[in-house]
Amino acid sequence: MRQDGVRARQREQTRQALLGEGRRLFSERGYADVGLAEIVAAAGVTKGALYHHFEGKTELFRAVLEEAQQEVARRVETAAGAHDDLWDQLLAGCQEFLTAATDPGVQRVMLVDGPAVLGWSTWRALDEAASARHLAEALTALVDAGVIPRQPVAPLAHLLSGAMNEAALWLATTAGPDDLAPTRAALERLLGALRA
Repeated sequence: MRQDGVRARQREQTRQALLGEGRRLFSERGYADVGLAEIVAAAGVTKGALYHHFEGKTELFRAVLEEAQQEVARRVETAAGAHDDLWDQLLAGCQEFLTAATDPGVQRVMLVDGPAVLGWSTWRALDEAASARHLAEALTALVDAGVIPRQPVAPLAHLLSGAMNEAALWLATTAGPDDLAPTRAALERLLGALRA
């Protein structure tokens, strides 16, 4: 019994090492410029160990992307949860999404390589699972409270999610470091136009 626990712990340590080094390398250089041999060497494991956990580089990348998306979702939830007012929760969560998406450890994996490596449909489904649901829930609560005029929430959630993803992608690929503050201000004005 004890031996099984040790093995399970070792397997999880190996998996975490692969995820950590994969994320570091994918974030620094991008998916296309990182090879499996480099990932396993950095993680201090064998290729066999990698294939025990992942079918290959693409599956490892997908796991890294999911981890990054979950991290951003946690940051958004924490920022929103720091407020009691529903409107302030929406603003704080959306602003934190933009801030989190500009993190160099997130940008390339989540916004640049994610859609390119996994395809738009898969990337979008992962994004939906990680954070879009929370946006829809927040908007539903605001509609129910009368803060936002009664309307179908799904189109609104997709429009806002698309706008924020596009802004985050722009910040990640072409904008300068001084562009985050005006982008956050523009987002606040956009969201303010929704109020009843």
